[in-house]
Amino acid sequence: MAMNILLTIHFILLLIISLRVLARHDLTSSARLAWLVVLFVLPYMGVLVYWMFGEIHLGRNFARKHHEIINNLHTHNPEVLGSEAALMDNIQPEYQAAFAYSAAVTGFQTTVGNRAELMADAAETQSRMIADFDAATDHIHVLYYIWLIDGMGIDTAQALIRAAKRGVTCRAMVDGMGSRKMVGSKIWQEMKDAGVQVSVALPIRNIIKVLLFSRIDLRNHRKITVIDGKIGYCGSRNCADPEFRVKPKYAPWVDIMLRVEGPVVAQNQMLFASDWLTENPDTPTESFYYDTEEKPDGFAAQVFSDGPTQRSGATPQFLSTLISQAQHTLIISTPYFVPDYTLVNTLCATAYRGVKVTMIFPKNNDSLIVAATSHSYYWQLLEAGVKIYEYKPGLLHAKTLTIDGEISLIGSTNLDLRSFDLNYENNVVMSDKALTADIIERQYQYIADSDEVQREQVENWSLPYKIWNNIIATMGPVL
Repeated sequence: MAMNILLTIHFILLLIISLRVLARHDLTSSARLAWLVVLFVLPYMGVLVYWMFGEIHLGRNFARKHHEIINNLHTHNPEVLGSEAALMDNIQPEYQAAFAYSAAVTGFQTTVGNRAELMADAAETQSRMIADFDAATDHIHVLYYIWLIDGMGIDTAQALIRAAKRGVTCRAMVDGMGSRKMVGSKIWQEMKDAGVQVSVALPIRNIIKVLLFSRIDLRNHRKITVIDGKIGYCGSRNCADPEFRVKPKYAPWVDIMLRVEGPVVAQNQMLFASDWLTENPDTPTESFYYDTEEKPDGFAAQVFSDGPTQRSGATPQFLSTLISQAQHTLIISTPYFVPDYTLVNTLCATAYRGVKVTMIFPKNNDSLIVAATSHSYYWQLLEAGVKIYEYKPGLLHAKTLTIDGEISLIGSTNLDLRSFDLNYENNVVMSDKALTADIIERQYQYIADSDEVQREQVENWSLPYKIWNNIIATMGPVL
């Protein structure tokens, strides 16, 4: 009798969730199929997995509150947003569509008068950043997905403590999952005691409530550093040493970082403010300072940001628009390649029309699932003429995209479904030949330390390995 009741309840739940999957307008056909497979192949467990991970939401009021904060910031600080005129006057016509699409998603339009330096390595990033912290006179704002208790993590915390003690307003924010050990650490408490304002993005205060009514894997993956509203750091590096102690097997983690000045820093400042005010609504909005002074002979740039409370599909659509504008060359590095079909088809179409497309991945990925999914697309990419390289010396964590020696994109976004659908991300898209040349030089350094993947190599993969890769890729929308 009890068994019949359980079976009836399970059948009803299965029916309800299946109808929900079929009725959703925000799922692709492949995503619907993947979820239906999970629901029917994994009895009981499939229902539980969908309940925990199937819906992309952060609670009833979170999205509304977040949008209200962003709209308020934009309304009261229009000078930060840039302008369409700057786009038309400073971006070549063949690349304008991507900048325009980015503006339509985020509200951040093109700014001019920006400067940026490409940091040589992790050591220079750390020394320059700490020096900027020690020179700060008004405020320091930082937001990191992962903040480890290691050399970089402690040095950053101590620099914030020094700044707070001399009267600089310091605000430090971390992701609730990625930096959970930091939040419970002694150095975090020392920052609080010294007057550093600390906060947690997407905190996990009640894990049962999160599992029941939200998703535990919706995370703030951004890496934002702003000093006095004038200097910013943008790129792929978390607040952690290259040895990355939580996963030392894959070290060093190779990142890329820019030290940026100019109006685009104000856009990252506003992005930080939107996240901070969401968790700290009592903070006066006027306490955030925006410096929009243009630097002489600066370049055009704007922030592209995304997250689960923004337009569905915005990131792959932006990237596809950007990639489709390549005329001669396209070079991409990413640690995680779990694309949707729109992006894969755009990459292949770009190569088929004669653009020299090069992609660089880590040879040894810290995720077996991601590695398998990435490998499932190798044949399709190689068949289209895409050059694929696998970086050997460590985990290539740099997220870079360059086009025609003219346009570059640097930031936190991976080419995977997590970045597309589940994470809050921040990037800067720029039009500058000199900076793009520097980034391309770095990309070629990655290539020099990589093995090129040949078609024959992929052809010779064993049948079980090919099947494994394709099964995992099929389940990509669920993973």
